[in-house]
Amino acid sequence: MTERARDTYKYWLNQNLEDIELTKELEAISQDAKAIEERFYKDLEFGTGGLRGIMGAGTNRMNVYTVARATQGYCSYLKKKYSGEIHVSIAYDSRLNSEYFARTAAGVFAANKIIVHIYPELMPTPSLSFAIRQLHCNGGIVITASHNPSEYNGYKVYGKDGCQITTGTAKEIQKEISRVDMFADVARMSFEKAQAEGLVAYIGKETVDAFIQAVSEQALCETGMKKDISIVYTPLNGAGGYCVKRVLKENGFQNVYAVKEQEMPDGCFPTCPYPNPEIEQAMELGIRDAKRLNCDLLLATDPDCDRVGVGVKSGCKYLLLSANEIGMLLLEYICKRRNAGGSMPCRPLMMKTIVTIDMAERIASDYGVDTVNVLTGFKYIGEQIGLLEEKGEEERFIFGFEESYGYLSGSYVRDKDGVGASLLISEMAAYYKNQGKGLKEVLDELYAKYGYCLNTLHCYTFEGMEGIKKMDGIMSGFRTAAPSQIGGLKVISISDYKESLIKYRDGRENQIELPKSNVMKFMLEGNASMVVRPSGTEPKLKLYFSICADTEEDAKQLEMKIKEDIEKVLY
Repeated sequence: MTERARDTYKYWLNQNLEDIELTKELEAISQDAKAIEERFYKDLEFGTGGLRGIMGAGTNRMNVYTVARATQGYCSYLKKKYSGEIHVSIAYDSRLNSEYFARTAAGVFAANKIIVHIYPELMPTPSLSFAIRQLHCNGGIVITASHNPSEYNGYKVYGKDGCQITTGTAKEIQKEISRVDMFADVARMSFEKAQAEGLVAYIGKETVDAFIQAVSEQALCETGMKKDISIVYTPLNGAGGYCVKRVLKENGFQNVYAVKEQEMPDGCFPTCPYPNPEIEQAMELGIRDAKRLNCDLLLATDPDCDRVGVGVKSGCKYLLLSANEIGMLLLEYICKRRNAGGSMPCRPLMMKTIVTIDMAERIASDYGVDTVNVLTGFKYIGEQIGLLEEKGEEERFIFGFEESYGYLSGSYVRDKDGVGASLLISEMAAYYKNQGKGLKEVLDELYAKYGYCLNTLHCYTFEGMEGIKKMDGIMSGFRTAAPSQIGGLKVISISDYKESLIKYRDGRENQIELPKSNVMKFMLEGNASMVVRPSGTEPKLKLYFSICADTEEDAKQLEMKIKEDIEKVLY
């Protein structure tokens, strides 16, 4: 056990903790050096994703004290950045302790004389981005761990623009947090006292109504278009139920059926331990109901409702679409409908991350739409929309998406929006049904036109302190001893976003004009590529494969060869 872990553990034991469960946990691990080390060897890392971690006692866990400390640091940052009266908004999802953490944070803000606007009940993450802008706040937070398992929770931070903070701001806030002793330096006030003093107020129904209206304004369907498709929807026991069902109903979709076992908020996520619409297990009950009801479409939002998974009929089965496939379908639909309706702006822009399917750029180009590529993370798309707004050109943005099931079709928020995406996907399905087509047929038409492209994500988990060291070693190995071929394909170039440098096989080098990030992209012969990066929110190494081939089967065989080669390095 490290000296740091031992001393910090003893310091916690000597505190009179308000949460008795944390005290019990500390006492229970008194003879378990490994458990103490895992909880106290470091502070829970604060980055562009804020905080995210397993709930429990310790500096490396999500608990009321790590939340309060982060909030105190954020308060110091806000006070240095803004003069006069400072306002923040707060939202939270269905996870265990989410409301408790949200009210705790509200009390810390209030004790620092920062005025808080908090939703009275759980709400989707995009509604937080909207509230910040609607209420003219200086920032905000949402308590969520997105799609992580039930033992996790998190703390996302947003700026005045409604965008999740980027690297520079995260470093400034982290600097302030590092100065805070979570027991001695945090200003606290009860939620009830803060309310009584007018420092905390609930966000009213009018703001929720305005959010729903802003989402509805993204609709592109013709007046009078039939919307008689049937939809199975599951919020995966998260925060999306109210807003998604409401926006669908108000836009004419009457045949919407909820998955009963997953309809109500439940932070234990009893039907899917990993409530992630990317994973088939999370979609099983939705597929069951879609088959039983013979529905046209399956929609699933993650616990904080910023991501959407989709299932579509394919013969007598239901096919789960990848995020890249959903994004390409939405891009094609938005471009088609905007052109038909005369709403395509001058010099239109589509935005995507560097690991998102390259085919999207070719679709956009066919409609005269330029593409902006950004680093992984929707915050960078939000940042680009903000830059457009500064120039009075935000209307140029027509669509943005990322490979992890995040989509946005307007500038009303600055984050991915599962509510808005659910509406547009439903509208798109209805539009093509009126033409006698299903979404699978439309997707096949895109592949026939642009060629088949397989994009897959492979995640490798490395838990704890040893896991972090392992991932660091893997990334270092790729930099110091880069492979000359992967899966039998020659490496054409290596883009190192940490070093801001592209190195080509012939010896040429080019600079990368993007913020530094611990990401590497290997371009392979035959229009294939591999991107590798450590996750910023989970103990995982993520690998993204993009493989072009004549057929899907050929692409999958090549994918297996690449995967086998890389796993030799990982293990």
